[in-house]
Amino acid sequence: MKPFTYERARTPADAAAAVARTPGAKFLAGGTNLLDLMKLEIETPTHLIDVQDLRLDQIEKTSDGGLRIGALVTNTALAADERVRRDYGVLTRAIVAGASGQLRNKATTAGNLLQRTRCAYFYDTNMPCNKRRPGSGCSAIGGVSRQLGVIGVSDACIATHPGDMAVAMRVLDATVETVNPQGQARAMPIADFHRLWGTTPHIETSLQPGELITAVTLPRPLGGTHIYRKVRDRASYAFALVSVAAVIQKDGSGRVAFGGVAPKPWRVEAAEAVMPQGAAAVTALAFAGATPTEDNRFKLVLAERALDSTMMEARA
Repeated sequence: MKPFTYERARTPADAAAAVARTPGAKFLAGGTNLLDLMKLEIETPTHLIDVQDLRLDQIEKTSDGGLRIGALVTNTALAADERVRRDYGVLTRAIVAGASGQLRNKATTAGNLLQRTRCAYFYDTNMPCNKRRPGSGCSAIGGVSRQLGVIGVSDACIATHPGDMAVAMRVLDATVETVNPQGQARAMPIADFHRLWGTTPHIETSLQPGELITAVTLPRPLGGTHIYRKVRDRASYAFALVSVAAVIQKDGSGRVAFGGVAPKPWRVEAAEAVMPQGAAAVTALAFAGATPTEDNRFKLVLAERALDSTMMEARA
């Protein structure tokens, strides 16, 4: 591991300012992703700003009947919260489907949104990777791509966003709150938070340099049946081949987002208009323009079948 310096931040604005003024600095919260990447020298921060003392670990009601989730709320606490279990069941189910109990005890809400891809070529420092070293090439293109993206990818990168929680938050229309180094707050829809790779796959979110996530806000409850279905190679501690986050109403209408298929949680609102017509109609629109490889073409069929199963469960 390369040497680095360390400090504890006192306020969110102080933390953001510290990252902005120190080249190569990174925020440190639960560390469940960053520390692993540092051990492999994929991430090599020169300075760590510990944000664990910032008291961003509360879940509070908002004035419009939603919930404001502090950036440092652990995955375990968020999934177990009575209000989340009752009104945002898809979020609880998505979180519990990810990682292990031990990791969920440390992983934070903001850190979960920011976790980096699990593409094998990204983790292999002997292989070219545009996310690790911009301009070096993408080893996954023409390589083993079974786990990788089928839509929203580019000639520079075909990796996927690995998370479960973000897929549920996308279907719930969450909002990400931040503070910048000047102490100014802003809020952005989660739909705009994660970026498509394009020609700059090393830039994964819409955060500006030094900008710190302070909270994620959920709007008032949607009602309906909440289901998170995760299809993976083994029953636990595995990333999704395809996942489906769905909120389905009694009349068959609803919302759906897919994970494991794109650089970001994949939701196409126009496809939701045809949900009463069935899974095939939804996925035909949601995956229009898909560019799968021979290795992962099966994901298009798998997504339709996973959604069909989800819709059958909701009807039952």
